[in-house]
Amino acid sequence: MTVAVIGASGHIGNNLCRALIAKGYRVKALIHQTAESLDGLDLVKETGDILDPQQLHAFLTGCDVVFHAAGKISINGDKDGSVYHVNVTGTKNIVEACLAAGVHKLIYFSSIHAIEQLPEGPLDESRPLIQNSHLQHDLAKSDAEREVMKGIAQGLETVILIPTAAIGPYDFQPSLMGQALLALYNRKLPSLVDGGFDWVDVRDIARAAIAAMERGKSGERYVISGVWKTVKDLVDLVEEATGASPP
Repeated sequence: MTVAVIGASGHIGNNLCRALIAKGYRVKALIHQTAESLDGLDLVKETGDILDPQQLHAFLTGCDVVFHAAGKISINGDKDGSVYHVNVTGTKNIVEACLAAGVHKLIYFSSIHAIEQLPEGPLDESRPLIQNSHLQHDLAKSDAEREVMKGIAQGLETVILIPTAAIGPYDFQPSLMGQALLALYNRKLPSLVDGGFDWVDVRDIARAAIAAMERGKSGERYVISGVWKTVKDLVDLVEEATGASPP
């Protein structure tokens, strides 16, 4: 079986490629720019752009399953519109290319920030998608999930995954979280913020994604969470691992 990973060079994408290869799947990897994280892996690499429908159709032809892990994260708004276009238009293009190419199943990576956070209490798959937010990334991810649901309505077998904050190895770019960890290690953060988050090992996300491919039910949404830790807890772990004292 041939499996395509879109966004393969990212933190989640390259860990997923490693897990798929370890299980014996044939992997095609679509990358946008650099692919250092995939060096040495037994897969087929192609450079492409999810904003190019024709390119996507050619890439997905002959693929049985598609993992869509591409996206653009921003905490500074969307001044040039690229956050919206990459996340929403790109997802729309992938859904349409899957339908046109006869792909059997799509696994889409949404975000915990795409669903309503309030009222406080257990946060699970029953939460609706957000309608309003001052964070453009969150709105883009919620609209992207709506594009996926349109594909489901047209008969595309799809599972939606909703990971919390990914943390773990092979963070080559690095991710925003990886940048924060490096800043802690290099003592570039003068102080810590209050609060915490739910952190999940990126390798667990990869294993959950493969489980979704093998056993997930079409149309279902699955939250992939790990463990809640405060920022101080995380910093203590960095100190334990590296010896770098916290701010």
